[in-house]
Amino acid sequence: MMAGWTSGRIAEAFGVREDTVRLWRSDVMMGGIEALKAIAAPGLAPAKSEAALRVAMPLLDAQVADRPNRTIPRLRAEIEARAGVSISRSQLSNALRKKPPLAASAAHASKIKRSSDLVAHL
Repeated sequence: MMAGWTSGRIAEAFGVREDTVRLWRSDVMMGGIEALKAIAAPGLAPAKSEAALRVAMPLLDAQVADRPNRTIPRLRAEIEARAGVSISRSQLSNALRKKPPLAASAAHASKIKRSSDLVAHL
């Protein structure tokens, strides 16, 4: 699709500098398309999100009957108290959404099984 395009034209299309396109082309010539996929995204590690998840996940893992309702503002306060990290509502919400899914507890899994068995018999 971009065969014959100049570095300037590609840079404009992707909103990057021509130097960046030249680096991409060099990477592709040396290691193929896989070389571009192997490039780590620039920027700092998500330290706040990681710290927030270290505090929030154990709180959210507790059985629902054994824990208070956890809202984003309550989680933010708990994270700041335990980890000393101040995190915005939107950043915490994004971190919680992107985390790996939790495995359902055995009790929860058995409830789901019983409910599906009940529905199957109806």
